Formats: sequence, structure tokens, C-alpha cells
Amino acid sequence: MASKALIVLAVLLCAQAVFGVTIITKSQWGGRSATSKSTLASSLSYAVIHHTAGNYCTTRSACETQLRNIQSYHMDSLGWADIGYNFLIGGDGNVYEGRGWNVMGAHATNWNSKSIGISFLGNYNSDKITSAQITAAKGLLSDAVARGQIISGYTLYGHRQVGSTECPGTNIWNEIRTWSNWKA
Repeated sequence: MASKALIVLAVLLCAQAVFGVTIITKSQWGGRSATSKSTLASSLSYAVIHHTAGNYCTTRSACETQLRNIQSYHMDSLGWADIGYNFLIGGDGNVYEGRGWNVMGAHATNWNSKSIGISFLGNYNSDKITSAQITAAKGLLSDAVARGQIISGYTLYGHRQVGSTECPGTNIWNEIRTWSNWKA
């Protein structure tokens, strides 16, 4: 029994190293608990990329402040159950848990039940996406496939493809259109 647990732990540690993704949990960044949750199915066919259109951050401390501000806006002003995205990526290259795995987001009307939502902290009409952020996003998507949250042949969309918006900003839009799972 103990050796089985060690094998599972080793597999999890290797998976994290392979994908290069360390997710900073909501409790680690000082997020509040959701007021309610709806389960998100596994084996989804879509991932939707966003930007927050707010302030850009380059340190964990600054990104955590932005996350708390966004969560407060989503919950207190918009009346949502939690921050809208499943995960967010800061200019510091870190991945931050939003709603997390297997929890339906509030990121794209009519797409929340069939996609995971990944948002970059900042306004990417002017902010530039970094190589660390690109690596983090691709690692997170690989992790989502490995976990079975999305299928290996998933379709990647920018928010503007599923809603009337300029999100995820021109600089991210130009980047994700070069990724293998992006579809016009």
C-alpha cells in the first residue's frame, strides 16, 4: 500500500516537472472561497484564452493583489460565485488558480460548460506576452490534457472568437494563432 502511494507521488511529481507548471493555489494568493460551484465535465473539447484588460504585474506580490482585485470585482460587483476564470497567468510567469480544475467558470457566455478559461493578467492590446507566460500557458494546457480536463485534440479559441470582444488583446491574439490547437 505504501509503495503504491510512493508511485502515485512520483508520477505526480514527474508530471509537474514535464509540464513545468506550478500552480499557486487560491489560498496561497489570498483568494476567497467560492459562494457556490458547478462541476465542469471532463474530456472537454475547448479552451478559451482571455486577458483581464487590467493592470499588468511582474512580481508575485503584485499579481496576487491583482487577483484579489479581480475576484472582488467579479464577486462583489458582478455577483458571480467566484473569480470567472479557471486559471490566470501573471507577467511573473506564474500560473494562479482561479476556479481550478473541474469547476465551471464564468468566462465566456455559452462556452462556460464546454471549455476551460485561461486568462492573462494585464491588457494585451498594449502589454507584451513574455516567453515565460507562453511556456506557462502551454504547460497548463498540456496538464489539462494529461488530467483529462480537455481532450488531446481540443480546439483553442481566443475569447473574441466566441464573444463580442477584443479579448484576449491583440498581442496574445497574434501569439495564440500560431499554436497548434488554435482554430480559425
